[in-house]
Amino acid sequence: MDRARPKAVVSWSSGKDSALALWRIRQGNEFEVVGLLTTITGKFGRVSMHGVREELLDRQAKAAGLPLRKITIPFPCPEPEYERAMSEAVDAMKAEGVTHIIFGDIFLQDVRTYRESRLAPTGVKPIFPLWGENSAKLADAMVKEGIEAHVVCLDPRKMPREFAGRRFDSTFLRDLPASVDPCGENGEFHTFVSSGPMFSERIPVAVGPTVEREGFVFTDLTAV
Repeated sequence: MDRARPKAVVSWSSGKDSALALWRIRQGNEFEVVGLLTTITGKFGRVSMHGVREELLDRQAKAAGLPLRKITIPFPCPEPEYERAMSEAVDAMKAEGVTHIIFGDIFLQDVRTYRESRLAPTGVKPIFPLWGENSAKLADAMVKEGIEAHVVCLDPRKMPREFAGRRFDSTFLRDLPASVDPCGENGEFHTFVSSGPMFSERIPVAVGPTVEREGFVFTDLTAV
């Protein structure tokens, strides 16, 4: 009899990096992925940082064939409140047998160190399947592997507003300013994935209005 694989959840932002991380982990078959974990800003009913509607997030979980655990936080959210909510979620998952959390981080050492330090006392181990890879090659791989995504949030201090709402494709990558990381790893932009090999079905979306809020530019997507 085969030994049971460790249970893992994916830290799910609704964007391309976490989607590719899920796909890589499933291909590796080393872990049993048992769910997705997403932070929701309760006041808006949207994915924190990305601004994606909960309805679309739910559609992603259905397409991935995985249960979704939502961590609801207030706005604004003090750091202690965020850490409390995350700690409760990790404790609950650990009680259900989860031993690992998958992250889509690529090269920001301070982010990785933060995740490792917060999880260390819990015994739940972080896994970084994309870590250390060249982000330009990763971006190309995402497009070639059929990941379809739109830019839903960007930092106008780091890239032009005109990129908001655009599809993440080869044309987008070609048009990016040289100063922008192709995966937006430095916080330049965030995406919503509507299709890819990690999903059983495409999620049709319509691109809605673009607004600026709290210093960031958001483009609203709706299901069609």
